[in-house]
Amino acid sequence: FNQFFNNNSSWLKPYAAFSFLRDLYGTANFSSWNKYSIYDKLAIEILTSSESDSYNDISLYYFIQYHLDRQLKIAHEYVNSKGIILKGDIPIGINRCSVEAWCEPQYFNFNGQAGAPPDDFSVKGQNWGFPTYNWDYMEREGYDWWRRRFQKMAEYFDAYRIDHILGFFRIWEVPSSSIEGLMGFFNPSLPFTADEIRILGYDFNFERDCTPYIRESIIKEYFKDDSTEIISCFFDHIEFDVYRFKPQFSNQRQIDNYFVSNPNHRLLRHKESLFSLITEVLFIQDPYDNNKYHPRISAQYTRSYQSLPEWLKESYNKIYNLFFYHRNDGYWFNSAMKKLPSLISSTDMLVCGEDLGMIPSCVPTAMKSLSILSLEIERMPKDPNSKFGKTSEYPYLSVCTTGTHDTSTLRGWWEENRSVTQEYYNNILNEKGESPIFCEPWICIKIIKNHLNSPSMLTVLPLQDWLSIFPELRKENPNSERINIPSNPKHYWRYRMHLNIEEMNSNKNLVSTLKTLILDSGR
Repeated sequence: FNQFFNNNSSWLKPYAAFSFLRDLYGTANFSSWNKYSIYDKLAIEILTSSESDSYNDISLYYFIQYHLDRQLKIAHEYVNSKGIILKGDIPIGINRCSVEAWCEPQYFNFNGQAGAPPDDFSVKGQNWGFPTYNWDYMEREGYDWWRRRFQKMAEYFDAYRIDHILGFFRIWEVPSSSIEGLMGFFNPSLPFTADEIRILGYDFNFERDCTPYIRESIIKEYFKDDSTEIISCFFDHIEFDVYRFKPQFSNQRQIDNYFVSNPNHRLLRHKESLFSLITEVLFIQDPYDNNKYHPRISAQYTRSYQSLPEWLKESYNKIYNLFFYHRNDGYWFNSAMKKLPSLISSTDMLVCGEDLGMIPSCVPTAMKSLSILSLEIERMPKDPNSKFGKTSEYPYLSVCTTGTHDTSTLRGWWEENRSVTQEYYNNILNEKGESPIFCEPWICIKIIKNHLNSPSMLTVLPLQDWLSIFPELRKENPNSERINIPSNPKHYWRYRMHLNIEEMNSNKNLVSTLKTLILDSGR
């Protein structure tokens, strides 16, 4: 124990103090911890010392971490002795109310929120609420914070997945005034000046393009019989049919706070529509340089864009495509190559990257040059001109899977879109006729075989999809097996195995079938 404590005291003491104070004050929000709200190393040394009145409570966390360390190391050694490796996970962000945010705030920016732009997971983008990283400060310290994190992982794991590896190229930063992810922007990036936008052919006007485009017809379309009351409560009439949000409702956070304070308000049911109207802009002013502007992601779906004359739409599209697909590529590549080589070289672990979503062309180039395994999902092809990925053509430096914790299961996906399923059934599985309504076990086996036979270095499949080939073992409702729904913040990490390990290990049919499938594939 003493050896463990001495080797890990730099993080163990702050963690134990954080856990103790969290329970003492009844909140992880350390800003409410009175004299401990701002981390003071000397004060924490006194609090965690063996002479402290709180030592028994605090040392409990030393004890727990010591045994967790022992158990995981024993498990790691055991699976290695059986020719198996453990793969861990490095999340891209930290919680705002975490020990890292409390004792190492210099590494983070708390005036923004990390998230993701719209993708297959969420049409409104994602707002994770995490603070973004102060990369300039981290660079000055040689990325020591990240290196320490990776080196600790290497004590337990042989491989790791970098969650949202795109964050090392650029992060989707959502203003603290936003609830949803649509009003975010890439940071770092190269936004346009107003003059650049005009030179590229778009007649830029701040009021028209950077404030919500709201007309009376739009209000009536959204709110129908409640339009008059909505206008009275939330909008100022500017001229003719032009409206603006009242100053006290100029962003999603203010609207949300209003309804939190008025939970029984009869207009509460319109909150999401009001959120949508806030996003009716074509450009977002850069918060770090007010003279620069980012095209708003997915702006082509806004009423603001749709009301433009055709020639302006064409000009806007040119700017949009230049910004999101070309202008920043070299900049983002250099940004990642300043960070990743140093971090990867800090351990001998195999590195895998979760490279899903809006992928700039510089990402696969950088990952390939650093031998980072990509993530390949058949229903989410990297080629924008293909509906499905080709498992037989996956690169060797990749992880092949049927789905992730953020997607539906194989069976759930099968039932989502009948026309997509039919095309997959005929063109990918090469089966004739009408596709079955449900993903029958024989179909699941065929799909899993295709994945096992891929050239990918690793095939890692969700437990739910392995069990899908056994009619007597799989759950009746595939939707109950889903882990996360990114567009629904209340549906996360709720899945629990309905079979325990002992039950699965003693099921001879399960064990022999999986063994045969894996060995027959040459894995």
